[in-house]
Amino acid sequence: MFIKTKSILLKTAKYLGITFAVFLGLLFLTPIIFEDQIKNQIKKTANEKLSAELNYKDVSVSFFHHFPSLTLTLTGLHLNGSAPYKNEKFITAKEVSFGIDVASLVFSKTVKIDQIYLSNAFINVKVNANGEANYNIYKSSTPSKKSKDSTETALKLERIEILNSKVRYDDQSTKVLLDIAGFDYLGKGDLNKEIFDLNSKAKIEKLNIVYENEPYLINKKINADLITKVNINSLSFFFQQNNLKINDLLVDFIGKFDILKEGYNMDFVLKSSNSDLHDVFTAFPPKYITWLSKADLKGNTNLQLTLKGKYITSQKLAPDLNLDLKIENGFVNYNKSAFPVSNFNMEFKTKLPALNPELAIIDARNLSLNIHQDYLKSNFYIKGINSPEIKGNFKAKIDLQKLNKALGIPDLELKGSLAGDIKVDGKFDQKKHLFPVTKGFVNLNNGYLKTKYYPNPITNITVNSRIDNQKGTFQDLKVSLKPTHFIFEGKPVFVTADLSNFDDLNYDIKAKGELDINKIYKVFSQKGLDLDGFVKADLVLKGKQSDAEKGNYSKLYNKGTLELRNIGITSENLPKKFIIKEGIFKINQDKMSFNSFLAEYGQSDFKMNGYLQNVFNYATSAKGVLRGAFTITAKYINVDEFMSNISSNTSETQTTTESTAANAEKGQTGVIVIPSNLNLQFRANAQKVNFDQLALNNATGSLKINQGKLSMQNTGFNLIGCNVTMNANYQAATAQKATFDYTIKASDFNVKRAYNEIAVFRKMVSAAEKAQGIVSLDYQLKGRLNSNMEPVYPSLVGGGILSVKDVKVRGLKMFNAVSKETSSEALKNPDISKVEIKTTVKNNIMTLERFKFKFAGFRPRIEGTTSLDGKLNLKMRLGLPPLGILGIPLTITGTQNNPKIKVGRKTEDLEETIDNE
Repeated sequence: MFIKTKSILLKTAKYLGITFAVFLGLLFLTPIIFEDQIKNQIKKTANEKLSAELNYKDVSVSFFHHFPSLTLTLTGLHLNGSAPYKNEKFITAKEVSFGIDVASLVFSKTVKIDQIYLSNAFINVKVNANGEANYNIYKSSTPSKKSKDSTETALKLERIEILNSKVRYDDQSTKVLLDIAGFDYLGKGDLNKEIFDLNSKAKIEKLNIVYENEPYLINKKINADLITKVNINSLSFFFQQNNLKINDLLVDFIGKFDILKEGYNMDFVLKSSNSDLHDVFTAFPPKYITWLSKADLKGNTNLQLTLKGKYITSQKLAPDLNLDLKIENGFVNYNKSAFPVSNFNMEFKTKLPALNPELAIIDARNLSLNIHQDYLKSNFYIKGINSPEIKGNFKAKIDLQKLNKALGIPDLELKGSLAGDIKVDGKFDQKKHLFPVTKGFVNLNNGYLKTKYYPNPITNITVNSRIDNQKGTFQDLKVSLKPTHFIFEGKPVFVTADLSNFDDLNYDIKAKGELDINKIYKVFSQKGLDLDGFVKADLVLKGKQSDAEKGNYSKLYNKGTLELRNIGITSENLPKKFIIKEGIFKINQDKMSFNSFLAEYGQSDFKMNGYLQNVFNYATSAKGVLRGAFTITAKYINVDEFMSNISSNTSETQTTTESTAANAEKGQTGVIVIPSNLNLQFRANAQKVNFDQLALNNATGSLKINQGKLSMQNTGFNLIGCNVTMNANYQAATAQKATFDYTIKASDFNVKRAYNEIAVFRKMVSAAEKAQGIVSLDYQLKGRLNSNMEPVYPSLVGGGILSVKDVKVRGLKMFNAVSKETSSEALKNPDISKVEIKTTVKNNIMTLERFKFKFAGFRPRIEGTTSLDGKLNLKMRLGLPPLGILGIPLTITGTQNNPKIKVGRKTEDLEETIDNE
């Protein structure tokens, strides 16, 4: 019996061994037998079905790569995108494997692909501002009858797997940027059907979402279990059951997403019900996670976010965004504080119709908390942004030190007793002079503020403020600060103020104290900014704005002094900081006088004496005009440094990719913009002025700024060794465009030096490159300047006289060509003296009136036109010795670098460039 059993086991083992050997053999042989067939069919399908360029380093077929599936693996894959991104990579991957149905190799002429594996990939999705995307790489095909024996590769997917990959979705039409790192995905379903259910599991190590350059989610971990119904025909996705986990926060996600011809149609609902307040904070940016590790948070939270509607850029359609957040019975205790925050409640609703901030509605109800016996209660409702409707109230009686410790506010130490009671109801509209009906007060006693940026605190802070407005107008608004004071670095500062009738501001302000701006700024230090300076004030300001406007200075009582040292002033119209090194202002009624006022701007230095008038009206009213007169002396002024710098509003967070960060670095210059509410006169004397590569010496003149226009009268300076007088007007039309006109007289300047040192002269009189000698100029010109403060040549209009005293022309190509055409060596290097050349400029064309000169027995006569970009259309009569009675007619065309000389009189007019502006 034992022998028989042993025999059966041996036979069984033998057959199993043979079967296993055959199976192993098939695993090795099948890929070899069908390798060429598979490769050819895959290559053929890629050419037929993909409109984008596909490249890969190597290809292999094996059962062992994704056992037990037979897979075709492409290594080093690069797939470009569709137009307009055909030259940019859409997908790059270390490996892409296609799972093949083995039965289709044996029993069918169709090679069926039912699985796709993607590992270490980068999927770079791009959509431009017009909605054109790079993912439309699959060729659309028209149905046609196929022969029964046709052979093709069928894409009938049942499984998609992505491992350790990166995804970037940059949609410029919706201004949405998604960065995904550490992406794992497994999707199953019958993807060959027109409508199918896709079961998915996804894991993301880091998710970043940026909308309009503002980060919303940063470095979030995501786990998702999704069921999505996909309709291939209509390109619709219905998210039926989608459970997400953002760090510790569980979220339900349902909705619908349709891809339209020019945009999207969406209906999303993101919901988290009965969540713990602690779990909600885990979804916040990383800097809050550190805080969370030391904080005890409790409370019930409900969150719902909806996004519904069409997003079509060309039709200016956008979806509606709604956010509801409710927190009940919240509790916050940082680092085991003796007085935690309790009874923290908040009901917050935001509506953003069509993603339009002007239609925004913010409804924050029942914002309240307690700290022991202290309390804070508030609610507010805001509708609109520019002219909002506001309704709300604020009540508080709270110890700031207890609040600071309970919340664990980082790098900030607060103390003091804060009490407030304010009610607001109405509309704020500056144009209509409306201000919400408001009544209340905010008081702070024994205040104390200290930050990590500076070792000493601001102490003894007292603020007693009241606001009252019963009629809802600017006229009825009253604000009182009585008193406000604090001590910093042992020096007290006192301010009291009564302000009323903001239509015609009635003010009564007293200020006294010393303040080191550099030190107090360090208390609130911000990376990338720096301030410095010292202010000492002893001021009394009392009066009405209308009296200042009308010049009724006897009704004002403005007295005192204001001492400034090393104050840095910035402006949106100036790219550099204007620094007041020293200045003592004496204020008397509406006039501010100062002597020995020292300032610098970049490389420029200024010393000014003079006065300003209407200062208070200018500071408090958008229509107030600042008037004044100054005498200015300077050793050096660099005008180029005053050019405004218009940066692109593309500041990015560090979470975006390198290309986005690079965009933030882009910028462009702008013209000098002169504020329209200035009426100032200057008498200036500067030893050296630099402007657009021009070095002006001993510049003197009168300068006037009024209504955004700069005028220079009787301005004189020395340029390239000659004395120049000039009158000019300048005005910026926009930050990128300006207009100018000027007249200039220059006597006896050196042509060679002018060509070498003046860029505009080189451009407009390029023929002077080979000239030497002395000339004079009397010219008028007007036109436009571009954003680099350079003249726009088609806009130039003007004319004048160039007087040639004694000039030698050497190696000028035009005269070389004339010499060659007429076989006369004497014409190569003419000497010209006592000639007046009259020209006019318009539409990029300079017209030369007929002028004559003589040299070496010849009597040339020249007239015609040249373009400012170097084209020639001149007529020349070469009068022959001895008296020029006989002459040769010549035409000179081509360019200044390549002139063409012909005998005859026929020419063709140069094409004018009309300045459309």
